Amino acid sequence: MLLLNIDYVPGREIEALGMVKGTVVQSKNIGRDFMAGMKTLVGGEIVGYTEMLIEARQIATKRMVDEAEALGADAVVNVRFGSAAVMQGAAEVIAYGTAVKLK
Repeated sequence: MLLLNIDYVPGREIEALGMVKGTVVQSKNIGRDFMAGMKTLVGGEIVGYTEMLIEARQIATKRMVDEAEALGADAVVNVRFGSAAVMQGAAEVIAYGTAVKLK
């Protein structure tokens, strides 16, 4: 599946099939929370959270691609990611774009 964050496929005509999305809500664990709290004292990257968000983006992207494949898409254009806190200690990550068929 071709994923692009532009709204076209260079050199190809496309037929829009519809918007597709994938979402996941990921929570922090106690170990990550404790280590993150310690890291805020000295500064720097909080690797546990970075890894958690990378995993969440991968899951959301896979779910978006699965939805696009179910529509018979060859690509997803205008791919975007978003995130939001949904409750204390949990964040939603969403991947979305337009599923297209290449002509």
